[in-house]
Amino acid sequence: MNRAGGFSEQERFLAELGRSCYARGWTLGTSGNFSAVVSREPLVLTITATGLDKGSLLPDHFVRVDANGKLLEGGGRPSAETALHLVVAEVRQAGAILHTHSVWSTIVSELSAPQDGLWIEGYEMLKGLEGVGSHIHREWLPIIENDQDMSRLAGAIATRLTEYPEAHGFLLRGHGLYTWGETLEQAKRHLEILEFVLEVIGRTRSIASSSAG
Repeated sequence: MNRAGGFSEQERFLAELGRSCYARGWTLGTSGNFSAVVSREPLVLTITATGLDKGSLLPDHFVRVDANGKLLEGGGRPSAETALHLVVAEVRQAGAILHTHSVWSTIVSELSAPQDGLWIEGYEMLKGLEGVGSHIHREWLPIIENDQDMSRLAGAIATRLTEYPEAHGFLLRGHGLYTWGETLEQAKRHLEILEFVLEVIGRTRSIASSSAG
């Protein structure tokens, strides 16, 4: 199915962002997916098609789906995790949702899984998160058990997002980071901040473990 209206600035932005994330090692292989809300009423989401190398992502690699994940426009199949993007768009009223598979987010998700999340505090970078005005901020990053049943996983995510309405992202255990924003620019900023902090935390724990040994 072709896209009748051509490519949007959202799709061009997301394609460039996908290539950047690949270059940073955050979406290797065919991992990761990116989306943005095209319209709210009715809900239309543009999202990466499944199985794509993010290092060569282009605007025509995005498809548009409705609120049920049904394909409306574009070639290829929507990402397998479309249901997760849709629940974030609904529960958080997000305008853009970004998902990466970085090494450090995966490591930290495993190390902190027994606590169902981790507190992040004291980092200057946190001031870049929407609504945060000082590094003296305590950010809870929930960790959710991964599940191949996307409908069930979407339900678990909706529950956790409702429990922690101030969270700017969450980790899927052994899988990666999800974050979002009202705009593409805000979502990109949140992604860069959280990936930075997760790498700092992961490296710090690694150094501490080596020193203790």
